[in-house]
Amino acid sequence: MTATSPATSPLRHDAPVAAHRGRVAVGVGARNGVPGEELDRAILAALAAAGVPRGDVGVLATLDRRAGATLTAVAARHGWAVRSFRADQLAAVPVPHPSARVASAAGTPSVAEAAALLAAGPGARLILAKSVWSRVTVAAAVGGEGDEFPGGGAGRAGPGDPGRRRPG
Repeated sequence: MTATSPATSPLRHDAPVAAHRGRVAVGVGARNGVPGEELDRAILAALAAAGVPRGDVGVLATLDRRAGATLTAVAARHGWAVRSFRADQLAAVPVPHPSARVASAAGTPSVAEAAALLAAGPGARLILAKSVWSRVTVAAAVGGEGDEFPGGGAGRAGPGDPGRRRPG
């Protein structure tokens, strides 16, 4: 897997990611049938490439119909909570990289970015824009400074396999 350079990223990033112990919300979108090991590898690779320590993560967030046993097991291995959202909730969140393909398949133009932003709470900003790692899309957000992490976010474009990125 290769990472996108911040210099070529579609979102601007002016400073290193600050420590947000337990306050980072990771949004995840995945195709049906993705095993837990693949999901875990994609999440950890995206976090590492973006410079976000796994200890900063407090929650994994996704579309309600994807928040099953596989995602829950991955979250449990790391001590993270799981939040899920309906497609209409995700569709109401403005995101920098909406996808017509995702909208057609999931009923929302964004799963990973929108879920991360919703889970991070008020004043959220992305610290990792959606990044595609094989069959998994990952994004991360943090709430406004001073906000308590809501159990669960726009900033830095992240890594991924550029050859697997889909337009729109």
